[in-house]
Amino acid sequence: MNVPNQLTVARLILTFVFVALLSLEGVPFAKTGALLVFSLAAITDFLDGYLARKNNLVTNFGKLMDPLADKVLMCAGFVLLTRLELIPAWMVVVILAREFMVTGLRLLASAEGVVLAAENLGKYKTTIQIVTIIYFLLYLASEEAWLRFLHPMFDAFYLGPEYLGMVLNWGSLVLTLWSGVSYVSKNRALLSDM
Repeated sequence: MNVPNQLTVARLILTFVFVALLSLEGVPFAKTGALLVFSLAAITDFLDGYLARKNNLVTNFGKLMDPLADKVLMCAGFVLLTRLELIPAWMVVVILAREFMVTGLRLLASAEGVVLAAENLGKYKTTIQIVTIIYFLLYLASEEAWLRFLHPMFDAFYLGPEYLGMVLNWGSLVLTLWSGVSYVSKNRALLSDM
């Protein structure tokens, strides 16, 4: 298994660690740990694609598993932030529906012997989703003792979940829908036998 594919698998493993950390209640530095693990997983997302293209290590495994690992990481982040009441549940349902729809298209393509790689618009969508989740994780981590100095900054500049957080939520939603519509439109031939 080449290095980009190892990074993809590592992202899946880091997702489970992230979920465990953010699910812990009352454990010191768990939110900070979740922020750090999620950030590391997000870095592997950018790094694996860069290394695969730079070193000509693009594989069918990478084309299929890289976007899938991204979806698992993003879905985990959004679901957990919904549980913490930082993102409206209906937004997360729409985002998850788009992710399942694109995964379904990939499965249809796979049945036809075609591997659908991620598109640029999908990469922008993933980027804004990562920024949104990191923003909320930073907000949560700022409540912990050693980062508490950051918490007043969120309030002083109206950067709490109710302001900038909502802008990021809507940005994630709009770009997610836009990329989903684009993906279906470009691959509508797969749906021609409906």
